[in-house]
Amino acid sequence: MATDLQDLARRLFKAAETMWTNTGLRPDQYAQPVLALIALRQMEAKFLQVDAVLRPTFTGRLKPTPAHYQAQGAMFVPEIARFSRLLALPGNANLGAELTAAMDAIAETNPDLAGVLPRGYAAIPNTVLADLLRLLAPLDVEGDAYGLIFEYFMGEFASAFMQKGGEYFTPASIVKLIVEVIEPFHGAILDPACGSGGMFVHSAEFVRRHHKAPDKELALFGVENMDDTIRLCRLNLAVHGLSGDIKGGGNTNSYYDDPHKLLGRFDFVMANPPFNQSEVDRSRLMTATGQVDPRYPLGLPTVNNANTLWINLFYAALNETGRAGFVMANSASDAGGSEREIRRRLIETGAVDCIVAVGPNMFYTVTLPVTLWFLDRGKAKGTRGDQVLFLDARHLFRQVTRAHRVFDPDQIEFLANVVRLWRGEATEDVAGSGGRMTVAFADGRYRDVPGLCRAATRADIAAQDWSLNPGRYVGVAPGQVVDVARVRGV
Repeated sequence: MATDLQDLARRLFKAAETMWTNTGLRPDQYAQPVLALIALRQMEAKFLQVDAVLRPTFTGRLKPTPAHYQAQGAMFVPEIARFSRLLALPGNANLGAELTAAMDAIAETNPDLAGVLPRGYAAIPNTVLADLLRLLAPLDVEGDAYGLIFEYFMGEFASAFMQKGGEYFTPASIVKLIVEVIEPFHGAILDPACGSGGMFVHSAEFVRRHHKAPDKELALFGVENMDDTIRLCRLNLAVHGLSGDIKGGGNTNSYYDDPHKLLGRFDFVMANPPFNQSEVDRSRLMTATGQVDPRYPLGLPTVNNANTLWINLFYAALNETGRAGFVMANSASDAGGSEREIRRRLIETGAVDCIVAVGPNMFYTVTLPVTLWFLDRGKAKGTRGDQVLFLDARHLFRQVTRAHRVFDPDQIEFLANVVRLWRGEATEDVAGSGGRMTVAFADGRYRDVPGLCRAATRADIAAQDWSLNPGRYVGVAPGQVVDVARVRGV
């Protein structure tokens, strides 16, 4: 019988939460050490899987090296760091010292994790560490089970404990929808506000689902200004057998710094940037000769809001056929003045592919609805160059708790299939979206559906004062009451 991973993750988190309640530790003291233990468990599971195939190919004194395991998407786990050894330690063992030594050994044989793994286990009582190890002991789970548990724990930390959790964790269902729309089959991916790396992890999963190896198909590049979050990102990548070029920390800031030389370099850009940031130093957005930094080709806003700076960066980073998908505050779709002018310039490039309205409570720390923007620089030269697809997904969700919603897999697939139909691509029916597709598109061809989608021309958008608010275009389904707030983009 298959294990219910969501139920398993919930039980593990609840048990861990009970222990943490009795330790007196602050959330920031135990979050990363616990996540590292889950990561270690997943690394070992993958290591043992690869080892069973790899080791028999070596004879005599020859043994596989860490590089051999890394080539197969696994981290080499030395004996001192293996769960079987840690679990078998006697009751009087100093688990804090043992776990610190285990993390050091992992980092020594896997350079990508140098400076990433926590070393503060001595601050956690021995009894708590022993209970956590027992909780994470080998279970009857397969595949990327501990990777999914790691993601669940990150989400719970973001929701329950971290006041600014949204800055490092984007809910999985939002990320999956972005990935399904931009379709990162092959190429270089940039996330200039990468947080814990969820965009990279789900892009790799997309590649695996289409029967390719992510390490051969994708090159991952990220920027993050928080040192702790960079460590979390690298740990998350390691949990999933990935590595990437993650830069930042210290005073690194994507507005002013360009560590990856992004201009026209990337096949894909994905991001969930901070919304409505103010007090950006405009003088640092200029070159030494007084010109606007070429990373802002659409121009600088005159208002004290950075939303359009991010949009500039995402557009500028794409190569001639590159695609981008990112989360944006609703206000960016309708803002006037210089922000409207920047939006007009972007629309006139033909690169705006589709805009998706998402309902409230989809994020852990932002209750308001948001909008997903998608760019495709290759579209400008095709038959759809004059069009933008608008989708209203506010009626699609599953209520998880009173304050939190998600997209289910069939809903994600359905929304992505609407985009695929409009693009003239083949649709998918792996997650069970076939029924919805038959109802909405009975003949298997794209059509505008009131309340769901509309392909608007540039003239239509100009008539709406260059608004990119889906509520202005999609309308309502027959019998549906007009939602004034939706039309206004509230």
